[in-house]
Amino acid sequence: MATNRNKENPGNPNSGTRRMDSSMASPSTPAENPQSTSSSSSSKPNQPLSASRRNLLFNTPPHRLHLSSPSSSPSSRVIYSDRFIPSRLGSNFALFDIGGDGGKESSSSAYTAVLRSVIFGSDHGVVPPETPDRCSSSPSSASSTSFSTPRRNIFRFKAEVPRYSAYSAGFDDALPGVVPSQPKASRKVSKSPYKVLDAPALQDDFYLNLVDWSSHNVLAVGLGNCVYLWNACSSKVTKLCDFGVDDSVCSVGWAQRGTHLAVGTSLGKLQIWDASRCRRIRTMEGHRLRVGALAWSSSVLSSGSRDKSILQRDIRTQDDFVSKLTGHKSEVCGLKWSYDNRQLASGGNDNRLFVWNQHSNQPVLKYCEHKAAVKAIAWSPHVHGLLASGGGTADRCIRFWNTTANSNLNCIDTGSQVCNLVWSKNVNEIVSTHGYSQNQIIIWRYPTMSKVATLTGHTFRVLYLAISPDGQVKLIRFCFWTIVTGAGDETLRFWNVFPSPKYQNTESQIGAFSLGRTHIR
Repeated sequence: MATNRNKENPGNPNSGTRRMDSSMASPSTPAENPQSTSSSSSSKPNQPLSASRRNLLFNTPPHRLHLSSPSSSPSSRVIYSDRFIPSRLGSNFALFDIGGDGGKESSSSAYTAVLRSVIFGSDHGVVPPETPDRCSSSPSSASSTSFSTPRRNIFRFKAEVPRYSAYSAGFDDALPGVVPSQPKASRKVSKSPYKVLDAPALQDDFYLNLVDWSSHNVLAVGLGNCVYLWNACSSKVTKLCDFGVDDSVCSVGWAQRGTHLAVGTSLGKLQIWDASRCRRIRTMEGHRLRVGALAWSSSVLSSGSRDKSILQRDIRTQDDFVSKLTGHKSEVCGLKWSYDNRQLASGGNDNRLFVWNQHSNQPVLKYCEHKAAVKAIAWSPHVHGLLASGGGTADRCIRFWNTTANSNLNCIDTGSQVCNLVWSKNVNEIVSTHGYSQNQIIIWRYPTMSKVATLTGHTFRVLYLAISPDGQVKLIRFCFWTIVTGAGDETLRFWNVFPSPKYQNTESQIGAFSLGRTHIR
């Protein structure tokens, strides 16, 4: 045990009149085309049927199909049919500045050339086509296979439309004539804390948990042998308790209602305090050594100790504890209840991560993949049964577990000691704080585990982490999801890391949340 502690704490637009050779037309069966049969049996094939007979045979207005051949006379043969085939012989192409005879060929050639240019690029031997209104009317220019440079692009966009580079859109080469969609702007996170509090005597001990934020927006900090309360709304600092020179604070934990605070000491005692009245309610025994981890579940309080045990305490009863959980072979340094209060996760200096239920004194799940002490534990508020855990100096990894299916989902090597983990409640992101050797704070986007931001500023290991109670703190008319970090450099730093669910145009209600450095006591 001593060895482990030393290890941690040091479609194509071709259109026009349909033409075919008269010799290619084949007769249809009477059932398919009765009009063609009547016409072919007539002694005068070029003379149409009378109107009365047409109306007798068909109830719909007749449509004319023109069939002509290059050798036919100017007067084309007319055959009446029940199929509607559009004819554009009567269209006035002059209105569109397009020639009637060359419209099909010019339109097809222009479309093909533009399509090739868009797909293969302008450097693949394809010259941009000439627009129809710029085409030469001479036969020599019409039969030429090369096109002159156009003065106008038929697919031109408005000049004010912003164009984004292909690199930003994720393409190696931009397609000419195509405007990529605007990439989603990455969220910017301030790299500097907006407030710093001096916290003298804040211990540099990996196995302790000395910072917690209540649902009433009050921050509890254990400094030496005292516990201080810092009201985020008024900046008021209150000294809650003092254990004297013979004892010291090892852990603090707020109840879910935010009115009661549990304090674990180095002598193995556990005290419950009414924070609003600064009055101690009761003292609980049971542990022989220091109490370094606390976790609330409604009226049940779980405490983990250096004596390797976890005690379940119901504050409604007179007993010091109702059950004792055993299984760890070394100090219990991490405890977290799931959001549905059905599972308790515990981490220890024995490199083990255990999951317990409400009715068993033995762990229902055991994970032994970490190679160092497991203090950092966090349940996801977004996915039921998703658990994250972080290992110490010899491990440096964040692992994700599916406790419902009992499976290891992912493992990320962070490169440094993982001290704390906390999930955002409004976005699927997780924050980790680190010790040796970089002392950084990293915001990860789950499940890709891509880094949103890396924050630095602490000169010692970032051993303590808490998130604002409702996820946000009102500051200068904006809402931020805020975290506070503590380190052995005896400072508490406040960071705006998560985006707010929506912009709230409210005045500042927290006078203390201004840039600067103040003392917590």
